Order: sequence, then structure tokens, then C-alpha cells
Amino acid sequence: MRFILSFSLLMACTICATLQAQDIVMYKTFGGVRFERDSMVISPRQVQSILWEDALASEKFRKARVNSSVSAVLGFAGGVLIGIPVGAALIGSDPEWGFALGGAGLIGLSIPFNRVFQRKAQEALDIHNQKKSSRRSFSPELYWTGSQVGLRLKI
Repeated sequence: MRFILSFSLLMACTICATLQAQDIVMYKTFGGVRFERDSMVISPRQVQSILWEDALASEKFRKARVNSSVSAVLGFAGGVLIGIPVGAALIGSDPEWGFALGGAGLIGLSIPFNRVFQRKAQEALDIHNQKKSSRRSFSPELYWTGSQVGLRLKI
């Protein structure tokens, strides 16, 4: 009997702990973002797998990741195009500064895609966190009953 009671109490505490999990938070960094859940840094792929259970949030985050990929490709290509004439100037040959100008244009073009990614990712996280907080209204309480010796789970 004591084993069943202690096992039930342990399960109730475990359920309460999983219901009280923290929200996913997005912190903006220089040129990017960082996602945290329960004070642990998680990757965008992990965020997408967490959001999988909510169709609307998952779709918004998927679209956000597409914008992030476009931004990364444009930024990388722009960096390479800037690096070519700079490298040529360092070794002493005649640099093609048109490449650098084109690279700066690609980097400038990647900035709006990055901002759209941040906005859509934040919208997806807000949807997920809002739905999760509405599910958190369940608050079980353990208390002693009148004159009997026993625990009772009040829901």
C-alpha cells in the first residue's frame, strides 16, 4: 500500500513538473538569434521538432527557416565576393572592386530576409507559448483530508 501511494505521489510530481516546463524564448544576437528552453540553448532544428505538435506554429517556423536559409546563402555569397578583391589587393595584384560592390549588395539584400526570419520565428514561438500557457491552468494540490490519515489529490 505504501509503495502504491509513494509511486502515485511520484507520478503526480512528475506530471506537475512536465506541465510547468518553461516557454521557448528567442534572444536576438548580432546578425542572428539564439533559442532557449529551460535555460538551455537549443538549435532551430530542435525548436522545429518541439513546434511539430502545433500545426500553425510549425508552419510559421518552417517559413521562417526558409527566410533564414536565403539570408545565409546571400550573406555567404556576398562575403565571398567581397573577399576576392580584398585578397587580390593583399597579394599585390589589381583587384576587381566591382566584385566587392556586388558582394556588399548581396549582404545588404540578406538583411531583410534575416529580419523576416526573426519576425516569423517570434510569431511562431508566441503562438506555441500562448497555447502552452493556456494548457497550464491545471494546478493539482496535495493536502491532508479531515481526520483521516491520507493524501488526496485535488484537481
